[in-house]
Amino acid sequence: MGFESVEKMVMSEMRKVYSEKAIEHAMNPRNVGRIKDANGAARITGSCGDTMEMSLKVKNGEIVEAKFWTDGCGSSIACGSITTELVKGKRIPEALKIDSKRLIEVLDGLPEADIHCSVLTSNTLQAAIKDYMNHAK
Repeated sequence: MGFESVEKMVMSEMRKVYSEKAIEHAMNPRNVGRIKDANGAARITGSCGDTMEMSLKVKNGEIVEAKFWTDGCGSSIACGSITTELVKGKRIPEALKIDSKRLIEVLDGLPEADIHCSVLTSNTLQAAIKDYMNHAK
Protein backbone atom coordinates (compact mmCIF):
# COMPACT_ATOMS: atom_id res chain seq x y z
CA MET A 1 0.00 0.00 0.00
CA GLY A 2 1.53 3.32 -1.12
CA PHE A 3 1.56 6.62 0.73
CA GLU A 4 -1.26 8.10 -1.38
CA SER A 5 -3.61 5.22 -0.70
CA VAL A 6 -2.84 5.37 3.04
CA GLU A 7 -3.44 9.13 3.00
CA LYS A 8 -6.79 8.65 1.23
CA MET A 9 -7.81 6.02 3.75
CA VAL A 10 -6.86 8.25 6.71
CA MET A 11 -8.72 11.23 5.22
CA SER A 12 -11.76 9.06 4.60
CA GLU A 13 -11.77 8.00 8.25
CA MET A 14 -11.30 11.61 9.42
CA ARG A 15 -14.30 12.75 7.37
CA LYS A 16 -16.48 10.28 9.27
CA VAL A 17 -15.69 12.10 12.53
CA TYR A 18 -14.72 15.69 11.63
CA SER A 19 -16.33 18.33 9.45
CA GLU A 20 -14.56 19.60 6.33
CA LYS A 21 -14.11 22.96 8.06
CA ALA A 22 -12.43 21.39 11.10
CA ILE A 23 -10.16 19.30 8.87
CA GLU A 24 -9.27 22.35 6.76
CA HIS A 25 -8.30 24.44 9.82
CA ALA A 26 -6.36 21.53 11.37
CA MET A 27 -4.43 20.82 8.16
CA ASN A 28 -3.96 24.47 7.10
CA PRO A 29 -4.11 26.56 10.28
CA ARG A 30 -4.26 30.32 10.06
CA ASN A 31 -2.39 32.79 12.27
CA VAL A 32 0.06 30.37 13.90
CA GLY A 33 2.79 31.99 15.98
CA ARG A 34 3.23 34.78 18.47
CA ILE A 35 2.81 38.53 18.12
CA LYS A 36 6.05 40.16 19.35
CA ASP A 37 4.44 43.43 20.44
CA ALA A 38 1.15 41.92 21.64
CA ASN A 39 -0.79 43.92 24.17
CA GLY A 40 -2.78 40.90 25.35
CA ALA A 41 -1.50 37.35 25.75
CA ALA A 42 -2.22 34.13 27.62
CA ARG A 43 -0.93 30.60 27.92
CA ILE A 44 -3.05 27.85 29.45
CA THR A 45 -2.47 24.13 29.82
CA GLY A 46 -5.72 22.21 29.82
CA SER A 47 -6.69 19.15 31.83
CA CYS A 48 -5.75 16.97 28.84
CA GLY A 49 -2.17 18.26 28.91
CA ASP A 50 -2.46 20.37 25.74
CA THR A 51 -1.14 23.92 25.96
CA MET A 52 -2.69 26.82 24.06
CA GLU A 53 -1.16 30.27 23.67
CA MET A 54 -2.90 33.28 22.22
CA SER A 55 -1.58 36.77 21.58
CA LEU A 56 -3.60 39.79 20.54
CA LYS A 57 -2.84 43.20 19.12
CA VAL A 58 -5.59 45.64 20.04
CA LYS A 59 -5.94 49.18 18.73
CA ASN A 60 -8.71 51.53 19.87
CA GLY A 61 -10.61 48.64 21.43
CA GLU A 62 -10.55 46.52 18.26
CA ILE A 63 -8.55 43.31 17.79
CA VAL A 64 -6.45 43.96 14.70
CA GLU A 65 -4.24 40.88 14.91
CA ALA A 66 -4.48 37.51 16.67
CA LYS A 67 -2.12 34.54 16.71
CA PHE A 68 -2.09 31.19 18.47
CA TRP A 69 0.24 28.33 19.18
CA THR A 70 -0.55 24.90 20.58
CA ASP A 71 1.18 21.61 21.21
CA GLY A 72 -2.21 19.92 21.02
CA CYS A 73 -4.04 17.69 18.59
CA GLY A 74 -5.74 18.58 15.31
CA SER A 75 -8.88 19.73 17.11
CA SER A 76 -6.86 22.14 19.26
CA ILE A 77 -5.16 23.45 16.12
CA ALA A 78 -8.52 23.88 14.36
CA CYS A 79 -9.99 25.68 17.38
CA GLY A 80 -7.01 28.03 17.66
CA SER A 81 -7.09 28.77 13.95
CA ILE A 82 -10.82 29.51 13.77
CA THR A 83 -10.67 31.61 16.95
CA THR A 84 -8.00 33.91 15.56
CA GLU A 85 -10.05 34.31 12.41
CA LEU A 86 -13.22 35.06 14.40
CA VAL A 87 -11.72 37.73 16.67
CA LYS A 88 -9.97 39.82 14.03
CA GLY A 89 -11.87 43.05 13.53
CA LYS A 90 -14.01 42.49 16.63
CA ARG A 91 -14.31 44.99 19.44
CA ILE A 92 -13.42 43.67 22.90
CA PRO A 93 -17.02 43.24 24.18
CA GLU A 94 -17.91 41.24 21.06
CA ALA A 95 -14.78 39.07 21.30
CA LEU A 96 -15.56 38.30 24.95
CA LYS A 97 -18.75 36.56 23.78
CA ILE A 98 -16.83 33.92 21.78
CA ASP A 99 -17.11 30.73 23.80
CA SER A 100 -16.66 27.00 23.35
CA LYS A 101 -20.18 26.57 21.97
CA ARG A 102 -19.54 29.23 19.30
CA LEU A 103 -16.27 27.60 18.22
CA ILE A 104 -17.96 24.21 17.86
CA GLU A 105 -20.76 25.82 15.86
CA VAL A 106 -18.38 27.63 13.48
CA LEU A 107 -16.33 24.44 12.96
CA ASP A 108 -19.55 22.58 12.09
CA GLY A 109 -19.15 20.38 15.15
CA LEU A 110 -16.50 18.45 17.04
CA PRO A 111 -16.63 14.92 18.45
CA GLU A 112 -17.63 14.75 22.12
CA ALA A 113 -14.11 13.59 23.04
CA ASP A 114 -12.65 16.81 21.56
CA ILE A 115 -14.97 19.36 23.19
CA HIS A 116 -12.24 20.10 25.74
CA CYS A 117 -10.17 21.60 22.89
CA SER A 118 -12.78 24.28 22.27
CA VAL A 119 -13.02 24.94 26.02
CA LEU A 120 -9.22 25.32 26.29
CA THR A 121 -9.17 27.68 23.30
CA SER A 122 -12.05 29.88 24.49
CA ASN A 123 -10.52 30.03 28.00
CA THR A 124 -7.19 31.10 26.49
CA LEU A 125 -8.91 33.79 24.41
CA GLN A 126 -10.72 35.12 27.49
CA ALA A 127 -7.45 35.19 29.45
CA ALA A 128 -5.66 37.05 26.63
CA ILE A 129 -8.46 39.64 26.52
CA LYS A 130 -8.33 40.03 30.31
CA ASP A 131 -4.55 40.49 30.06
CA TYR A 132 -5.13 43.27 27.51
CA MET A 133 -7.78 44.88 29.72
CA ASN A 134 -5.47 44.79 32.77
CA HIS A 135 -2.70 46.54 30.82
CA ALA A 136 -5.05 49.04 29.17
CA LYS A 137 -6.04 50.60 32.50
